[in-house]
Amino acid sequence: MSVGKVSDANFEAEVLKASGPVVVDFWAEWCGPCRMIAPALDEIAGVMGEKVKIVKLNVDENPQTASKYGVMSIPTLMIFKGGEMASRQVGAAPKAKLQQWINTAV
Repeated sequence: MSVGKVSDANFEAEVLKASGPVVVDFWAEWCGPCRMIAPALDEIAGVMGEKVKIVKLNVDENPQTASKYGVMSIPTLMIFKGGEMASRQVGAAPKAKLQQWINTAV
Protein backbone atom coordinates (compact mmCIF):
# COMPACT_ATOMS: atom_id res chain seq x y z
CA MET A 1 0.00 0.00 0.00
CA SER A 2 1.15 3.53 -0.63
CA VAL A 3 0.56 6.65 1.44
CA GLY A 4 -2.84 8.17 0.64
CA LYS A 5 -4.22 11.67 1.06
CA VAL A 6 -7.17 12.82 3.16
CA SER A 7 -8.95 16.14 3.57
CA ASP A 8 -11.40 17.81 5.94
CA ALA A 9 -14.16 16.52 3.66
CA ASN A 10 -13.27 12.83 3.76
CA PHE A 11 -11.40 12.54 7.09
CA GLU A 12 -14.32 10.91 8.89
CA ALA A 13 -14.93 8.30 6.17
CA GLU A 14 -11.24 7.54 5.48
CA VAL A 15 -9.85 7.69 9.03
CA LEU A 16 -12.50 7.62 11.75
CA LYS A 17 -14.62 4.94 10.06
CA ALA A 18 -11.69 2.84 8.77
CA SER A 19 -11.80 -0.83 9.73
CA GLY A 20 -8.16 -0.94 10.87
CA PRO A 21 -5.60 1.43 12.36
CA VAL A 22 -4.77 4.59 10.41
CA VAL A 23 -1.64 6.73 10.71
CA VAL A 24 -2.31 10.37 9.79
CA ASP A 25 0.64 12.60 8.88
CA PHE A 26 -0.30 16.26 9.42
CA TRP A 27 2.08 18.14 7.09
CA ALA A 28 2.53 21.11 4.71
CA GLU A 29 4.46 21.73 1.48
CA TRP A 30 6.78 24.31 3.09
CA CYS A 31 7.75 22.06 6.03
CA GLY A 32 11.27 20.64 5.63
CA PRO A 33 11.01 17.97 8.36
CA CYS A 34 7.67 16.86 6.83
CA ARG A 35 9.40 16.26 3.50
CA MET A 36 12.25 14.45 5.30
CA ILE A 37 9.97 11.79 6.82
CA ALA A 38 7.83 11.28 3.68
CA PRO A 39 10.12 8.62 2.11
CA ALA A 40 10.25 6.72 5.43
CA LEU A 41 6.45 6.71 5.65
CA ASP A 42 6.26 5.46 2.04
CA GLU A 43 8.62 2.59 2.90
CA ILE A 44 6.73 1.74 6.10
CA ALA A 45 3.43 1.74 4.16
CA GLY A 46 4.98 -0.72 1.71
CA VAL A 47 6.30 -3.01 4.45
CA MET A 48 3.21 -2.97 6.68
CA GLY A 49 0.81 -3.45 3.77
CA GLU A 50 -2.74 -4.13 4.93
CA LYS A 51 -1.93 -4.00 8.66
CA VAL A 52 -2.08 -0.21 8.77
CA LYS A 53 -3.26 2.58 6.49
CA ILE A 54 -1.02 5.66 6.23
CA VAL A 55 -2.44 8.95 4.98
CA LYS A 56 -1.29 12.59 4.78
CA LEU A 57 -3.38 15.63 5.60
CA ASN A 58 -2.14 19.02 4.35
CA VAL A 59 -2.78 21.45 7.24
CA ASP A 60 -2.77 24.51 4.97
CA GLU A 61 -5.54 23.08 2.79
CA ASN A 62 -7.46 21.40 5.64
CA PRO A 63 -7.32 23.62 8.73
CA GLN A 64 -10.52 22.25 10.34
CA THR A 65 -9.22 18.77 11.08
CA ALA A 66 -5.81 20.06 12.17
CA SER A 67 -7.36 22.46 14.69
CA LYS A 68 -9.88 19.84 15.89
CA TYR A 69 -6.97 17.61 16.96
CA GLY A 70 -4.86 20.47 18.32
CA VAL A 71 -2.04 20.26 15.79
CA MET A 72 0.31 23.10 16.76
CA SER A 73 3.50 22.05 14.99
CA ILE A 74 4.23 19.81 12.06
CA PRO A 75 4.96 17.13 11.27
CA THR A 76 2.51 15.65 13.76
CA LEU A 77 1.66 11.98 13.32
CA MET A 78 -1.39 10.40 14.93
CA ILE A 79 -2.62 6.84 15.01
CA PHE A 80 -6.39 6.40 15.00
CA LYS A 81 -8.08 3.15 16.02
CA GLY A 82 -11.83 2.67 16.12
CA GLY A 83 -12.46 6.35 15.43
CA GLU A 84 -10.32 7.52 18.36
CA MET A 85 -6.80 8.92 18.49
CA ALA A 86 -4.66 6.19 20.09
CA SER A 87 -1.19 7.71 19.86
CA ARG A 88 0.54 10.93 18.83
CA GLN A 89 4.11 11.76 17.79
CA VAL A 90 5.29 15.32 17.13
CA GLY A 91 8.35 16.13 15.03
CA ALA A 92 10.47 14.25 12.54
CA ALA A 93 12.03 10.95 13.56
CA PRO A 94 14.23 8.37 11.84
CA LYS A 95 12.46 5.59 9.94
CA ALA A 96 13.33 2.96 12.57
CA LYS A 97 11.76 5.07 15.34
CA LEU A 98 8.64 5.75 13.25
CA GLN A 99 8.26 2.07 12.42
CA GLN A 100 8.69 1.06 16.06
CA TRP A 101 6.09 3.66 17.15
CA ILE A 102 3.59 2.41 14.55
CA ASN A 103 4.24 -1.28 15.40
CA THR A 104 3.73 -0.59 19.12
CA ALA A 105 0.45 1.22 18.53
CA VAL A 106 -1.06 -1.24 16.05
